[in-house]
Amino acid sequence: MSSLQDQFEIKFRLADGSDIGPASYSAATSVSTLKESIISQWPKDKENGPRTVKDVKLISAGQVLDNNRTVGECKSPLYDIPQAITTMHVVVQQPFAEKEKKTANDPKMNRCLCTIL
Repeated sequence: MSSLQDQFEIKFRLADGSDIGPASYSAATSVSTLKESIISQWPKDKENGPRTVKDVKLISAGQVLDNNRTVGECKSPLYDIPQAITTMHVVVQQPFAEKEKKTANDPKMNRCLCTIL
């Protein structure tokens, strides 16, 4: 059984300022599992949602969290505040193939912005 101290209240802040959560996670929960939870709870009305765990980066206390670490290992001084909700920021990266298509088809992306004086 895990004690109350081994549980963390975490909410995930999306780029548009909306949140997923908060929800309670144990200290043994992996960052990869947090990302899977984000993908499953991603709002259906938002475009460009993540498809895989590799598309998501989680940032907590200024640190990008590694998939193989646990919530307990990523602990920062902010977790020590009793009954506090920790906010983790979510960054979604487009897969490289989608970026490449967008660049190739968008004439604005191929213009040079250099000025020779």
